[in-house]
Parts: sequence; structure tokens; C-alpha cells
Amino acid sequence: MLARRELSEQQIRDRLTRKGHEEPDVDAAVERLRGERALDDARVAEAIARTETGLRKRGRLRVQMQIERAGIAKATARRAVDETFEGIDDAALLQASLAKRLRGRQTIEDDRELERLYRYLVSQGFEPDRVLEALRKITARP
Repeated sequence: MLARRELSEQQIRDRLTRKGHEEPDVDAAVERLRGERALDDARVAEAIARTETGLRKRGRLRVQMQIERAGIAKATARRAVDETFEGIDDAALLQASLAKRLRGRQTIEDDRELERLYRYLVSQGFEPDRVLEALRKITARP
């Protein structure tokens, strides 16, 4: 399971349980993997944060949600997000996500598209006030 990508302890537990393994066997397997350093939630959280920001251009809130969804503790998730976003310009990430969605266009033509972009960017984890500010800058109407 770990050959393809990093998985959290909770993800490993869930998968082994679904495959029908008993709880004591699952616990033993998780302990062995932790002992071999093949299982590390902090490393998984960092990997998710890098993927979500680098490839998917997602904001802080969505990145933290994705890490927590993997079964990683909130404190570990927050630490990974904070470390990842230290080297990232939030405004540039928002602009990159917006540019990806606009596909080369420079302006927003109508209110419907503005609303759609707003919902999309907020769902991607960007703060609503920053999204509005970015969208106002490229709206075609005054």
C-alpha cells in the first residue's frame, strides 16, 4: 500500500480493516511500520500540503482540510500547513489558481462568471475577502 504514495496511520488502519484483518493484527502492522519509519503522519501531512499547493494551487484552508481528511491530527496538520505556507506567497497562489481557471483570459465579463469564480476560489481554500479583492481587479465593468 505504501509503495505508490504516502499514507497516514488512519488510512492504513482503514484499508487493513476493510480487507478483513483483525484489530490486533492491524495494530501490530502499524507498530511495525512506525518502527521501520515507513509510516509517519508528519511526513504524510507535508507531502499532502506540497501536492495541494504546488500542483493543485489550493489555499491554506483547503490544504488543512485535505490533511485532516487523511486522518491526521489537527495540530500536525496545522504545523505542516504553516511550514508549507512560509515559503509561499498567498496572493501569488490565488492568482495562479485564478489564471488556471480563466485559461488565458484577462477579464471577467459578467456577474454570473464572477459568482462562479468566487465560489470556486473559496472552495479551493482561499479567504473570501482576498478572493473578492482579486476578482474586482479583473472585472470588466467598473
